[in-house]
Amino acid sequence: MEMKGIFPKVFLWLFVGLFVTFATGLYVSTNENMLYNIFSTNAYWFIFVAEILVVIFLSARIQKMSSTTAIFAYLGYSVLSGLTFASIFVLFTVPSIMLTFGVASLLFLIFGLIGYFTHVDLSKWGMILLLGLVGIIIMSLVNIFLNVEMVDFIISIVAVVIFVGYIAYDIQKIKHLSGIITDENKLAIIGALELYLDFINLFIHLLQILGNRRD
Repeated sequence: MEMKGIFPKVFLWLFVGLFVTFATGLYVSTNENMLYNIFSTNAYWFIFVAEILVVIFLSARIQKMSSTTAIFAYLGYSVLSGLTFASIFVLFTVPSIMLTFGVASLLFLIFGLIGYFTHVDLSKWGMILLLGLVGIIIMSLVNIFLNVEMVDFIISIVAVVIFVGYIAYDIQKIKHLSGIITDENKLAIIGALELYLDFINLFIHLLQILGNRRD
């Protein structure tokens, strides 16, 4: 499969997924009833748990799905993420959200290019990145009870490092998969999902560092 042919499709689906998530989040943030129903009841936790379960299921099964099923599952997950994403439009000012999006996009571009052009085998990073990810998840859970702002700040910095690493790692991974998966449409969705998760997590943690909260 021609690599130059697959990446435009990957980035197109990445853009679609991000657009759906941000548009859903923005719409929900302007609807008081939806905001109340999601964030003032137990619905938020059901959605949060559903997000985790869906992304685990997608990551494990997406290669075995048909292209059509994979597309609908990806878009469904993007909408589901958008429901909880509404909180950023409520908590943070629009200029700081836009600034953070710009910084996240620039970092994505830089490390995406590194992943695409480097001759270093980044597959060796896989276990290190995974251990780092598990580490910040554990730290985040612990800090729910400790509620120390400095710990949150440190977690966000470490998370940014981890997810820019994942961007380079996943770009190279998509290049390798292009020689294994013959269904171009399915590979585009698989790649878009991986990069979508990288970008969203990078954006969220950058927002914790750069974002200005509303009064």
